[in-house]
Amino acid sequence: MPHDPKIKDVSVTNRAVNPHTADAPLPSANIPMPCTPPDLIDIGINLAHDSYDADRDDVIARAIHSGVTQMIVTGSCAPSTRKAIELARSHPQCLFATAGVHPHHATDVTEALLTEMTSLASAPEVVAVGECGLDYFRNFSPHAAQQRAFHSQLELAARLHKPVFLHQRDAHADFLAILREHSPTLCGGVAHCFTAGAQELESYLELGLTIGITGWICDERRGAHLLQLVARIPADRLMIETDGPYLLPRDLVPKPTSRRNEPSYLPHIARTIAAARGESLEALAAATAATTRRLFHLPAPPGHG
Repeated sequence: MPHDPKIKDVSVTNRAVNPHTADAPLPSANIPMPCTPPDLIDIGINLAHDSYDADRDDVIARAIHSGVTQMIVTGSCAPSTRKAIELARSHPQCLFATAGVHPHHATDVTEALLTEMTSLASAPEVVAVGECGLDYFRNFSPHAAQQRAFHSQLELAARLHKPVFLHQRDAHADFLAILREHSPTLCGGVAHCFTAGAQELESYLELGLTIGITGWICDERRGAHLLQLVARIPADRLMIETDGPYLLPRDLVPKPTSRRNEPSYLPHIARTIAAARGESLEALAAATAATTRRLFHLPAPPGHG
């Protein structure tokens, strides 16, 4: 699968392994699919990625057929943000965009780029500022540059009155300190692709953030700790995402021939989350869709309103 490792590696945000639960069995996600597909929203899909170039329309069609009625396309640099907006304009009410600069690209942030990002983030198709935050694992950009870029994008989100789409890896203390500094002026945000532990979860919930859970929860080697943590997330603070083309769920049966993840696998992720929370897929779908539409001010999907 072609991809630029500087944009984002398959090992992504907030990753943390709990050695005490790494061997814990996954709860059964073999819940029968409803006759009518659920109304699911994928809050984080890198649909501008070149791995989708050959069949992007088919990917979107498969997602809708599986019950994923709306998707938020992640912008992680100026080119991917422009592409995300273009896709959202081509699929109104179905696709939406974020506009931001991933911490890997923090050294690219200049006054000229901030001016462009302000213009891009002001587009009506853009529902959040980001993907922004801190990544001290890869360190593609110096910590100081990452922090400056993060501050700038939080300030942009406050000016535009849009929520933030957040990334954090191995930088919890600085990430939290910067967020706390800006929290009085922010209008909400989501800790995208949360894979960390209980301490980080409690910190983010205390800040008023929503929590995005991916197919990492389907990984019996590294994601088993999430099976306990996800039950601690209030229903109105939980969102779901694939983060495709990354983080293909490990327990898909039959196993896809490609390692590329896509939004049509979101129902599988949702069933695993619902099983871990002891609730039905329908209840999870309804709650996460309502939370997502409330934070990002999304309209009803086509044919639903």
